[in-house]
Amino acid sequence: MESDQAAPSIGEATQADDTRALVATLRDRMGEAIIGQRDVIDRLLIGLLANGNLLVEGLPGLAKTRAIKALAKNLECDFSRIQFTPDLLPSDVTGTEVYYQAETGGEFRFEPGPIFANIVLADEINRAPAKVQAALLEAMEERQVTVAGKTHAMEPLFMVMATQNPIEQEGTYPLPEAQLDRFLMHVNITYPPVEDEVEVIRLVRGEEIAASAEKSDKPKRTEKSPISQDTIFHARREIGRIHVSEAMERYMADLVNATRHPESFGADLPRWIEVGGSPRASLGLDKCARTHAWINGRDYVDPEDVRMIAPDVLRHRLGLSYEAQGEGVTPDAVVAEIVRQVALP
Repeated sequence: MESDQAAPSIGEATQADDTRALVATLRDRMGEAIIGQRDVIDRLLIGLLANGNLLVEGLPGLAKTRAIKALAKNLECDFSRIQFTPDLLPSDVTGTEVYYQAETGGEFRFEPGPIFANIVLADEINRAPAKVQAALLEAMEERQVTVAGKTHAMEPLFMVMATQNPIEQEGTYPLPEAQLDRFLMHVNITYPPVEDEVEVIRLVRGEEIAASAEKSDKPKRTEKSPISQDTIFHARREIGRIHVSEAMERYMADLVNATRHPESFGADLPRWIEVGGSPRASLGLDKCARTHAWINGRDYVDPEDVRMIAPDVLRHRLGLSYEAQGEGVTPDAVVAEIVRQVALP
């Protein structure tokens, strides 16, 4: 499959290669802090380059927060972490109007909350009630926050990365479907292999030794320069030029349509799926597939790009039936069956 667009000039091709090399450097630096989670690192980068928000889910201790912090540390950006708790208020997230008394009289000034950062870590998002979760909706979708009738725009580089624990349900508030749909991808983190866990032990031990050395008279290690935001904006422009054929557009739409009309795709899918994906699912497949193709050095999308990111884009957009839940059918199993049933272009 080849692009029918005009070939990029030598200068454009060189810039694309330089940008891709810088993104690869960012991925490598994250890999130094996160052992054995290459797929998770790739998904975080895809979310960043596709200008979307991510929901990261995994059991405690699987480096969800660490992975997001590693991305923010190696990128030139403002990072903010919000610990969601049951007593959190919406104004604790968005900010509020504060009254100041001056010689000429009093006035209200807006004091921005932690949501006003480039990368926002919403830690354990399902521990806060719906009112607080809803405070994120406008920022995630429209990239702005309205307080006291005034609208405040977010920075051009803005991304919400939320984490949640899949097993602890006491004292939690499940995210409503409307908010889940605003996450571009739902990334699952699983246990690492034993070999990688050994490397994790060595990594953390080395970090502890390095931290102790920095407190002594030994010279501190030289920090590497972070990757600039311009690199991300250049990459997004290049991703926007990735070619998507009509056949691939139809393939992505067919995948999402199969979640809405499962009766056309075998006997199991109709029993398992109660609610299908919205048009945001199709848009998410397109964005993430183009980003996956760009990261892999291609200027066009092929079926493998779509199949690789389909589980992350679709798993949180499917409403499974009670029958599926009773049988222990997971969203990933449903997506795998959809991918198997829908014909390739």
